[in-house]
Amino acid sequence: MIATEPPQSAPLAALDRRTLFKAGAFGIGLVGLQGTLHAASRGFSHGVASGEPGVDKVLLWTRFVGDQSTALEFQLSETLDFANPVSGGSAIAQPENDWCAKAWADGLRAGTWYYYRFVAPDGSMSDIGRTKTLPEGPTEKFRMAVFSCSNIGFGWFNAYAHAAAANEFDCAFHLGDYFYEYAPGTYPSANEVAPGRTVWPPQELVHLADYRARFAAYRSDPDLRRLHQVYPLISVWDDHETANDSWEGGAENHQPASEGEWSVRKAAAIKAYREWMPVSDESWASYEIGDLATLFRLETRLTARAEQFSYGKILAGTTKPEEAMAALSAFKDGAWRDPSRELLGMAQQGWLADGMRQSAGAGKRWQVLVQQVLMGSVATATSLIDALPDDLPGYIRQRILSGALASEAGLPLNMDAWDGYPMAREKVLAAALNANANLVSLAGDTHNAWAFDLDLDGEPVGVEFGGHSVTSPGFESYLPFLKADTVESATVERNKQLRWMDSSRRGYMAVELTPEAATSEYRFVSSVKERGAGVNATKRISSPHGTRVLDVG
Repeated sequence: MIATEPPQSAPLAALDRRTLFKAGAFGIGLVGLQGTLHAASRGFSHGVASGEPGVDKVLLWTRFVGDQSTALEFQLSETLDFANPVSGGSAIAQPENDWCAKAWADGLRAGTWYYYRFVAPDGSMSDIGRTKTLPEGPTEKFRMAVFSCSNIGFGWFNAYAHAAAANEFDCAFHLGDYFYEYAPGTYPSANEVAPGRTVWPPQELVHLADYRARFAAYRSDPDLRRLHQVYPLISVWDDHETANDSWEGGAENHQPASEGEWSVRKAAAIKAYREWMPVSDESWASYEIGDLATLFRLETRLTARAEQFSYGKILAGTTKPEEAMAALSAFKDGAWRDPSRELLGMAQQGWLADGMRQSAGAGKRWQVLVQQVLMGSVATATSLIDALPDDLPGYIRQRILSGALASEAGLPLNMDAWDGYPMAREKVLAAALNANANLVSLAGDTHNAWAFDLDLDGEPVGVEFGGHSVTSPGFESYLPFLKADTVESATVERNKQLRWMDSSRRGYMAVELTPEAATSEYRFVSSVKERGAGVNATKRISSPHGTRVLDVG
């Protein structure tokens, strides 16, 4: 069947009239306080959420704090009065899972909106949520709200609020950095924190209780809670859900001597994530969008990723430019292109290659990667050196000069992205070509907005829409002495795959798939320092089907 349009103003307005926050008033500025109180709250404490949509099922979530494990009933209905529930079942809220309860609702109709709620044994009810199954058969359109990098300390989640109020999407995606693990005052620093946006707990997240408390604090935010209430979510973790620049065996922001075994911290972070998010326990998964597309949710962080390279280590001991260039050239021709370095791992790589082949072979128009980090290649624009002010702090100047030196050696800016794993990237791109796929990559992580043509040895493979952040600052925060258009034009000119970028604004992507084109509308909010600031600018970029390149307009 053709995917139907979502219910418009009446059903969503009806949800507005419900008591949205049944556990108590969530006043502006109380995010940190609510996080401290979450363990003492009783009853339904953090709203509802749904995720992992299929053609006949969806995963439902809520949180109910009791004196002991509690069996909750859930109901689904096509109408708000729940006069004729179409599906139901039970879910257990128990302290072993931080009182979070999840359950599959199945036996549903494809491409259909449903309302759902949970009911406790005492008759109390959760908020009413809205969710949607995936379409089956001929599908003319699928729309996704795509987010990443939501640091509560830097400001308000106006991107979430705008997407929820827009009421125009079939599904929401979060590409990682749903929260940040740092102690308050670290990132952002104490003088950068937006008023009213402190967060709990008051220390870096290391233990299971820490991660749970941070989830509780973030999910007390009314705009994030509203987004979860009105759309099903497909979500992937990136690094900050565990620790900065994480990989299989560690992280830049993990010190074993003081923070214990990495495997213990990683397991705690994963457990909390799977408790608090409407996600399955599968590290990677696919989603069929009728005859239109297959979405592939990837895991690029914790399963198989090799440790990131460090330019500091590569250049250690060099004192002259010619020594540094020799070290970079040797690295480029050697370790950087080591074919054994993994990002996905053999099992996930094989699954993805098979999935793309089956999807394209079945005539599906698009094969979409839902993943964390940029595939497109980005090197430092050496021309920016000429624009550096004379009074620039020495450590910033040195960092830029090192990036420029790497660029001159033919090396990328960011070793934490696919750029740090070129042979692993080639495997994915080659598999896409072998499958005759029309590849679309959706990525987050960088805080900036990007649009790339992806190629393998000059042959077009597909396109990438890189999303800007919900609140986390981008280039404008560490290159404030350069105008945004200067950074953007120089970076686009330097990098042949890069067709467009925005280096200074926050927001989200509205991504639409049709049989004719894949399109991203980059939506920019006017501010993150003031709650309620709306979208004041957009940029729309498409890829016509079959071209495997972008039309940037």
